[in-house]
Amino acid sequence: MRIGIDARTTYYRKAGIGQYILRLIEGLAEVDSRNEYLILQSRKDKDILAHGSNFKRVSLWTPSHHRLEQFTLPLEINRLNLDVLHSPDFIPPFRCSCKSVITIHDLAFLLYPHFLTRESARYYGQIDQAVIHADHIIAVSEATKRDAIRLLGVPERKITVIYEAASPIYHPLDKEEARRKVGERYGLNDDFILFVGTIEPRKNLPTLLRAYRQLLDDYRVEANLVVAGRRGWLFEEVFELTDELRLTERVHFLGRVPVGDLPYLYNAAQLLVLPSFYEGFGLPPLEAMACGTPVVVSNVSSLPEVVGDAGLLVDPEDAPGLAVAIWRVLTDEELRVELVGKGLKRAKCFSWEKAARRTLEIYLRLAE
Repeated sequence: MRIGIDARTTYYRKAGIGQYILRLIEGLAEVDSRNEYLILQSRKDKDILAHGSNFKRVSLWTPSHHRLEQFTLPLEINRLNLDVLHSPDFIPPFRCSCKSVITIHDLAFLLYPHFLTRESARYYGQIDQAVIHADHIIAVSEATKRDAIRLLGVPERKITVIYEAASPIYHPLDKEEARRKVGERYGLNDDFILFVGTIEPRKNLPTLLRAYRQLLDDYRVEANLVVAGRRGWLFEEVFELTDELRLTERVHFLGRVPVGDLPYLYNAAQLLVLPSFYEGFGLPPLEAMACGTPVVVSNVSSLPEVVGDAGLLVDPEDAPGLAVAIWRVLTDEELRVELVGKGLKRAKCFSWEKAARRTLEIYLRLAE
């Protein structure tokens, strides 16, 4: 069988969907030495994403998300004689001669269209056609599967839930060593509360900032707030609110952080907070739990499904409630120990090997 995986997105961003693609390719290389894989990358991308003898890089000219993608990408792909093409970034080429698998990571763009730029709305607006043309759909959580059935009318038989997982690089480290590393690299020498994610409206940073202001004023918390993630779209409100709340000296925006630094940040942090309005899966809480760091997350979308009882869940609209949850983790040592233990156990329920094997089953079923 000849399988193509569209990995062009990894040239533009290594986080989010980029991480999904990288980890899936690694997992497939571990579990399948029989079938041939063509890793479709941007011609500008010099990285080698898989080293197995049955994996081959193919350079494509068509840029990811380009407005002419539906015209030029099929011309490049049809000459490859694929049996199955996997499009992990939602939208497949609609005129391909092979079987098609897509991964739906979330449907936030349908639930919160006002959070999108015009260009993103144009690209993801093709989702209705994508689910019709795809021969099978992978959803990364039961919550995303329910949304796909409800919002897009996808037949349940056409969709399979395959969970993501934390990379093996996320595991407990010596806390003092982690603190020393983040101190040297980012100047973070005091206790801190950590947020990891793109700065965009869906991540709900304004509520976290208001909760943090309350923590400083009413609870006399000394820990700083650290935001690790690139600027996405419509991010201006976050920086304006930081100034308005007089938090400039207490909130550290690190920008995009190398993946190799994230384990140190997770291990050095007092806790991770992710108050998102919506997550299709939510890798940061799983990564944090795998590092032995407590988490506080929203009680919506996939986050309760991923975290289970291993974290504290809060209404994303409730800034005072979020402040109380953070304060409890910072001050209640018994609760903290309980969350760390449960989080480590919970993180082990997810693995990329398992995800790769289940994904391969879908490829084989379609090819047959």
